[in-house]
Amino acid sequence: MAPNFVDLQLSRLSGAAGRKTGDDLEEGGGGGGGADLEDVRLLDSYEDNAPASAGEAAGMRRVQVRVTGMTCAACSNSVEEALRAVDGVLRASVALLQNKADVVYDPSLVKEVDIKNAIEDAGFEAEILPEPNSSKTKQQTTLLGQFTIGGMTCAACVNSVEGILRSLPGVKGAVVALATSLGEVEYDPAVISKDDIVNAIEDAGFEASLVQSSQQDKIILGVAGVFSVMDVHFLEGILSSLKGVRQFRFDRTSGELDILFDPEVVTSRSLVDSIEGASSGQFKLHVMNPYSRMTSKDVEETTKMFRLFTSSLFLSIPVFIIRVVCPQIPMVYSLLLWRCGPFLMGDWLKWALVSVVQFVIGRRFYVAAWRALRNGSTNMDVLVVLGTSASYFYSVGALLYGALTGFWSPTYFETSSMLITFVLLGKYLESLAKGKTSDAIKKLVELAPATALLLGKDKGGRYISEREIDALLIQPGDILKVLPGTKVPADGTVEWGSSYVNESMVTGESLPVLKEVNLSVIGGTINLHGVLHMRATKVGSDAVLSQIISLVETAQMSKAPIQKFADFIASIFVPSVVALSFLTFVAWYLAGAFGAYPEEWLPDKSNYFVLALMFSISVVVISCPCALGLATPTAVMVATGVGANNGVLIKGGEALERAQKVKYVIFDKTGTLTQGKATVTTAKVFNEMDRGQFLNLVASAEASSEHPLGKAIVEYARHFHFFDDPSETDDALNSKESMNSGWLQDVTEFSALPGRGIQCFIEGKRVLGLQIR
Repeated sequence: MAPNFVDLQLSRLSGAAGRKTGDDLEEGGGGGGGADLEDVRLLDSYEDNAPASAGEAAGMRRVQVRVTGMTCAACSNSVEEALRAVDGVLRASVALLQNKADVVYDPSLVKEVDIKNAIEDAGFEAEILPEPNSSKTKQQTTLLGQFTIGGMTCAACVNSVEGILRSLPGVKGAVVALATSLGEVEYDPAVISKDDIVNAIEDAGFEASLVQSSQQDKIILGVAGVFSVMDVHFLEGILSSLKGVRQFRFDRTSGELDILFDPEVVTSRSLVDSIEGASSGQFKLHVMNPYSRMTSKDVEETTKMFRLFTSSLFLSIPVFIIRVVCPQIPMVYSLLLWRCGPFLMGDWLKWALVSVVQFVIGRRFYVAAWRALRNGSTNMDVLVVLGTSASYFYSVGALLYGALTGFWSPTYFETSSMLITFVLLGKYLESLAKGKTSDAIKKLVELAPATALLLGKDKGGRYISEREIDALLIQPGDILKVLPGTKVPADGTVEWGSSYVNESMVTGESLPVLKEVNLSVIGGTINLHGVLHMRATKVGSDAVLSQIISLVETAQMSKAPIQKFADFIASIFVPSVVALSFLTFVAWYLAGAFGAYPEEWLPDKSNYFVLALMFSISVVVISCPCALGLATPTAVMVATGVGANNGVLIKGGEALERAQKVKYVIFDKTGTLTQGKATVTTAKVFNEMDRGQFLNLVASAEASSEHPLGKAIVEYARHFHFFDDPSETDDALNSKESMNSGWLQDVTEFSALPGRGIQCFIEGKRVLGLQIR
């Protein structure tokens, strides 16, 4: 698949005034991206408008290069290594998803053409992007905010919300996704604030809350240790005394603390440290992950719909039994025929039960229908309200008419309650489907570690302390410790140590990659053997994993071309159904009045009006525009989610729709398609040693190794020894008990040297397993 290019502009090196040394530039640059670069998000609103810094005054320059031909993280690592090998390049960072290299260099030692040639010598195409003009160097004028929007039921609601958002002053663009209940808005903070956007959505009758924004001035923390009102006042007192805190709100029910702060005065980590320190450890804080909060809201919505459905079903079953079953039981039926005031006991019971279903449990339909009509649109809730209300109020009218005139017509209370029950069942199944479609993003988020070990230095530059911090509080320039078997907490470079790292979650390659000093590591990958000290360079939205999540999220929110047609049909669907329902009523009523059908068709004790009304209600209630609004976005979400789980990133609905025309798929290199694990193909012995004895020695040595190649050798030797099928014992491959099942020899003084191999002693003989480069 050819890369999709987004032209990025050259920007000057950002940093605080007075930074002149190379080390200071390394910390200030933040990996060539830092907080100055915005992700290419749903609205493609990328602008790099970082101001000029004192770093350039010291003679350093920063250039951005468009790189073509990169297909995976291994390619971006190759470009980074090629750039760092150039004399005069202080820092090089490559953004794979944006096809861009960001380079900080000394113009007295290296020229732009040398940087371009270095990339081309590595096997890729390079193009130096031009410098921005003066109009581009001003501060970024637009921000991107993501909001959760509750209460949307179909495509008509989506169109209504999008229209409201796009009409707001200061809003440059807005896209709303029904399947995820999310909206992304590009806006000018000088004209409109996030709160104004939330208020506009709520004024339209929907629920709204901010999930995250590209403006890093808000943090949501979970607080533990608040047990009383006094604790709340204590926490508020601490926050009021902190510099840089603009606004805060604590929800005691959920334990969430929203803080709006000035990022130029205080950082999110210093906020957490200050609160915990001022409380002497009473309060324990952790950053609330936006995706985890969205997941919890999905669970709450599903639970709420299930509770409404079960409540409606519990009340509707008695109504159904009174109408259908009880007339077959004389003793029970005689009790229902007992007159209590103007009505029979059975009528009182049905009226009471259905009223609860109609106006208490079904209240959400009336609210949503009023919301839609107030915004000049119609949706499924309007149809549900029309159909159930017609049945309910006809039945009430029939009762009152019978009490006044003595002419008792049949009632249809059970129709109203059962319709609401079935619609709620559909809503519950719909919420379950929505929750499952976001599983891909949940799994990607879980790849990132929750915590990190932060190393502290003394004035002499020696590491004197380490403490565990929330991974979401990592800042560019932090020195982090990565233990064997743990995940790399952020993108960065190795400062000390060497180890093998499993990067398969990004590259798809099963073989671990050796990481030594000055080599880059990717957040979320797994450190296998040695201890590493790394410097964080890219955190938050600049990290590779965050960009992958952003790409999947963007793809799931995008609308396929066929969805635009479905949205148009949905916009005229409800008015068309109402018109057809009215025509049905008129046609059947006139047919009955003129004797077009026999009177035997009429229900017992009924008339033409009731029969026509029943057919009219049927037309309304069986028509539902939800499928039109949900089918395509749900299909897109499932497809992109399944693709992400299998390592394939799909850019959205348009790409999926065009994929039906694909006839051939050509892979660009050998080794792209693998089984995900190494296997031995051939073993040769170059002396007189028996092959079986040789494999037994090698397998005995490698059995103590965690390296994937070592496991492959042991499995090959085990297969050779027992003459069985390795595929039948895949589960046993990961078990040391199965590998050391009596046929391997005892090993002593085993040691593994990262990048070189292993050594041990077997029966007093030294055995070496070396890596040949």
